Amino acid sequence: MNENKSIPKRDQVPVEFTWNTGDLFADDTAWQTAFDAAKEIPAKIATYQGRLGDSAGTLLSWLNFNEEISEKLSPLYYYAHLNADVDTGNSFYQDLQSKIFSLLVTVNSASAFETPEILAIPEETVAEFYCQEPGLRKYTRYLDNIRRQAAHILSTPEETLLAQAGEVARAPEKINSLFMDADLKFPDATDSMGRNYPLTQGSYIPLMENNDRVLRKSAFMCFYHTFGSFRNSSAAHLDAQVRQLKFFSTARKYASNLEASLDRTEVPVSVYHNLITAVHENMGLLHRYMALRKRLMKLDELHMYDIYAPMISESHELISYEMAKEEILAALAPMGEEYVSLLREGFSHRWIDVYENEGKRSGAYSSGGKPHPYVLLNQKDTLDSEFTIAHEMGHALHTWYSTQNQPPVYSDYVIFVAEVASICNEALLMDYKLAHTQDKIRRASLINYFLEQFRTTLYRQTMFAEFEQQINAKVEQGESLTADLLCSMYLDLNRIYYGANVVCDEEIGMEWARIPHFYYNFYVFQYATGFSAAMALSQKILREGKSAVDAYRTFLSSGCSQSPIDLLKAAGVDMVTPEPVNAALKVFETLLTEMEKLAEAL
Repeated sequence: MNENKSIPKRDQVPVEFTWNTGDLFADDTAWQTAFDAAKEIPAKIATYQGRLGDSAGTLLSWLNFNEEISEKLSPLYYYAHLNADVDTGNSFYQDLQSKIFSLLVTVNSASAFETPEILAIPEETVAEFYCQEPGLRKYTRYLDNIRRQAAHILSTPEETLLAQAGEVARAPEKINSLFMDADLKFPDATDSMGRNYPLTQGSYIPLMENNDRVLRKSAFMCFYHTFGSFRNSSAAHLDAQVRQLKFFSTARKYASNLEASLDRTEVPVSVYHNLITAVHENMGLLHRYMALRKRLMKLDELHMYDIYAPMISESHELISYEMAKEEILAALAPMGEEYVSLLREGFSHRWIDVYENEGKRSGAYSSGGKPHPYVLLNQKDTLDSEFTIAHEMGHALHTWYSTQNQPPVYSDYVIFVAEVASICNEALLMDYKLAHTQDKIRRASLINYFLEQFRTTLYRQTMFAEFEQQINAKVEQGESLTADLLCSMYLDLNRIYYGANVVCDEEIGMEWARIPHFYYNFYVFQYATGFSAAMALSQKILREGKSAVDAYRTFLSSGCSQSPIDLLKAAGVDMVTPEPVNAALKVFETLLTEMEKLAEAL
């Protein structure tokens, strides 16, 4: 499906390219039956309130029931969420999604007593409980993690109130998501021959990668001028998002939104600051890369609409979905037959929703757990699309290993490690591609792509992280996030990161409005840290073989059974230090040097 073809309606997409939500529920009626049964959960939860410290048996019964709740509600949520995302204009599934989220809020509110009651149990009593009920030892880490946050836990009535505010707190992200995916429409982009191309959230980056500079500029201007016409609404969405974070972090007595976010996943705040510092110390490499890009593209001025296009004009390559799958299977062979067999299972049994259709959520993600994960794509048959498949299937297999090897209480790995498996897949795919070509133009093309991965994942995501840190600090200082302030801050960061070799067009100041991750509560920095960890792990796998693969598979299988820092350290990467970031940027420098030499020979 090329970008200049019309976007099909959902019912026009061949079924083999759609995911099978029937693996969750046979149909909408089955979902409704399960949902009706689940509505009894809050009443059952209430029978435990005030009793968790009564006996070891009662505490164990509650913790077991809590796992059962997760097992019942998760498929209800994912069925509604997956069906809503492939057609955001479908009000039926939007309604199902609202119903299950409301139930989740009700369940969270009903169980808000859990943390205060567990905190109220004396240490010596907890020790006695472990002796009386050996089954409780399964939950040791879960209980310890609650008790370590004692300073930030409120009374039962206050916890109930915060839980009830959950649905309201979700409003900024939900409003912005529906606005961007269902309501926001763009005019067509036009190429140098006067041909029109549909412009959507999904087609924007492929158009930016086109060799036709007129088309790139047209898409860039149409895209950001459209966002600009809604600049004040978009700013209000983001301002509301940061304010709801501030409400919760203040209520829980954290010093900042950043501290509140990272404490949930046991990541030291220093890791965030170390990332930004390390990237700033290596900013000269990005400026050097931009100078090379400008020279290779033979441009007097390198604009923001030029930085995604291939530096090597002959490098444009059409990679079909089928071709991409076969190459990914070959590239990930170092991970062992079990891993590759799971990939084949996902490819052949409709874990994946492949192509863009009208109203489909933009971008790509992996979601769900049992009976298997699901992957959303907006496949464009480009090199980037191939790497996106590898990326999202890395997430999917991480989820599969965790859910198969951990009980529900520990199966959901935290976001700090979430990007490691996905980027490790990408690194292995790139190594395979580079190892299988000696052609200078082809090799330069691949290195160009890999350099772009560093730019977009390590540098750009760190820029996002710095922007997110700044906007949260502004709100914490009592300021409002107006459109003018957001555009000014974002434009200034682009100028710092890209340097004097790039013309930072004023329109790029609106880019913050199209980044959904700013609604994910300090998520983006983990792309950069995850990239750094993945580079180290992929090299260990290629260099050390089975021993590294075994350690890596243990990491994939561990869920949240240890802190993310400890999990990565056991796999061979210490993220408390800036060393993984610096090491990754050394790889970037090596690739950049090779690209500069290849450029002289082309």
